[in-house]
Amino acid sequence: MKIGYDAKRAFLNNTGLGNYSRGVIKMLASNYPENEYFLYTPTIGRAKYAGFIEAYSQVKTIVPKNKLFSSLWRSKTVVKDLERDGIDLYHGLSHELPFSIHKSGIKTIVTIHDLIFKRFPENFGWISRQIYGAKVCYACKHADVIIAISKRTKADLIKLYKVYPEKIEVVYQGCDDIFKQKQSDQQKAGVKLKYKLPDNYILSVGTIEKRKNLMQLVMAFRMLPKGTQLVLVGRLTNYVKTIKQYICQYHLEGRVVFIENARFADLPAIYQQADVFVYPSRYEGFGIPVLEALNSGIPVIAATGSSLEEAGGPDSIYVDPDDEVELAEKLRYLLSNKNVQHTMANNGRKFACKFEAQKLAAQMMQLYTKTVKNA
Repeated sequence: MKIGYDAKRAFLNNTGLGNYSRGVIKMLASNYPENEYFLYTPTIGRAKYAGFIEAYSQVKTIVPKNKLFSSLWRSKTVVKDLERDGIDLYHGLSHELPFSIHKSGIKTIVTIHDLIFKRFPENFGWISRQIYGAKVCYACKHADVIIAISKRTKADLIKLYKVYPEKIEVVYQGCDDIFKQKQSDQQKAGVKLKYKLPDNYILSVGTIEKRKNLMQLVMAFRMLPKGTQLVLVGRLTNYVKTIKQYICQYHLEGRVVFIENARFADLPAIYQQADVFVYPSRYEGFGIPVLEALNSGIPVIAATGSSLEEAGGPDSIYVDPDDEVELAEKLRYLLSNKNVQHTMANNGRKFACKFEAQKLAAQMMQLYTKTVKNA
């Protein structure tokens, strides 16, 4: 089978959609080397992200001949290259398909990660909402199959875009195997020194923006004993000003550490030295940091209301995203109970096995084969 991908994110994004794209390509190329995989991208970008394909001879990268119209190529005229290359199936890995691909006869799958721009429109400009809306609408209408990365996203597609449930398949995503690797004492010590980590701390990882709801965590944190420390890892947005104002107001400066540019390779050691991981986000398509924490052997507290229960499993703790008192109570309970921490960590690792690459690859390939056979 010849499989084509919209690989822009795989080459140009270092988090989120980039990790998902690289993960899908790698797990399928590794487990199903008999196929040919064509990566269509407007540019290769930085070499550090391009290196993920070097181990696979059956993976080919296709870029446009005319660099001046690369955006048009990706959104429309790439279809000519798909036809030239004899692509059997094209997978849009991040919410969109090339316009007019429905006229080509090529079978198509699109992955929809979330509908944040619909659920939280205030976080997007008017023009961006129109562009996202048009792309998602076209993809949902013309794709042969839609992959939702969680049951929450599937429910949103049905409610907000009136997609027939039978057209949507839930295929979860995994996280990088690096989080399963136990870090040595030397590695932990080096990372601790590099980022000035405290001896014991509560951890949260993710872009520091309003939707992630970190204010609730900081408000809950204020209710904890003074010896407790908090580490927040992620890209900073204007929302951080509100958080830092609160931190200053209640004199928490010496207890909160912000880390904006952590190296990906250092994240496992940051996770594995934490006492508990907290993810209070109001809305997530899936919640990869929760899965990273489970694989790192760290107990998880997450918010109810989106997909985090799917990512965290039955042995994580869930709280109302608007109830900082409940969150503080759960944190106090967990931090004072090492046996519960240990049990949650062990059960969390077992649950995380559900998202191993080999299992997800088998599910994805089964879907590819079924879609092509239904031509």
